[in-house]
Amino acid sequence: MDYRMFEPSEDLSMLVKCYWTLQDAAGDQPQRQSIVPDGCMEMIIHYGGLYLQYNECGSSFLQPRCFVMGQLSRPLEIEPSGSTEIFSVRFRPHGFTHFSTFPIKKMENTGIPLESIFGADGKHFENEMLSIHNVSNRIERVERFLLERLARSETADQIVRSTVEMIITANGQIPIKALSHELRISMRQLERKFHSAIWMSPKKLSKIIRFQGTLKMMLTKEYSSFTSMAHANNYYDQAHFIRDFRELVGVSPKEFYGKHLTLSTLFYGTK
Repeated sequence: MDYRMFEPSEDLSMLVKCYWTLQDAAGDQPQRQSIVPDGCMEMIIHYGGLYLQYNECGSSFLQPRCFVMGQLSRPLEIEPSGSTEIFSVRFRPHGFTHFSTFPIKKMENTGIPLESIFGADGKHFENEMLSIHNVSNRIERVERFLLERLARSETADQIVRSTVEMIITANGQIPIKALSHELRISMRQLERKFHSAIWMSPKKLSKIIRFQGTLKMMLTKEYSSFTSMAHANNYYDQAHFIRDFRELVGVSPKEFYGKHLTLSTLFYGTK
């Protein structure tokens, strides 16, 4: 498996976290993988086989070839249908809404085709991207597409951006009341702005950011017990940690450690 990350240009760095690519030959027994929420939306372009996505009932369907995946509020179960070649744009939590007016609430846990989001421009961009086989040229084309759309968008909401930065800097361990006080905005106004820009509350994003830090610690084995890991990441107690873990991963920490730790850390620790 060949996974690589690339930095965005300075003009986009406040809204785009990174670009990444993944190549992997088809195996005899494709393995289902669980993608956990990380607070970021992704623009995915499949050059290889499409991925199967499983719904909560256990049935599956093929993802579109080019789409934007909305905010995840639960684990996303996927499985390759053949060899993998992916190019992706990972937006910062508040980033995607500056490039599109598509209702963000309709994108939760859902991959929306580029044409549905951007219309004819999206279809034209998709066709161009699929014809480009050099990574640097793909990045150049996607940045031009994003900058063109950014030039037509409204000014970024400074309060949302500042709040996201504060949550990330604090590793999700800052009370929302303290954020509201620091930014001189009521908690209700802050919640409204977050739902409009990110489609999740500041509290939910904080939970996800703290969880991501905990998961990285778990994957790199920087802990002596689940209790010590819970304390290190400021959970009230081990039960609180396990409850959040089940919500965002779908299994307990013990089950995850036994079944999932052998998978590539791509879908957990590198996001």
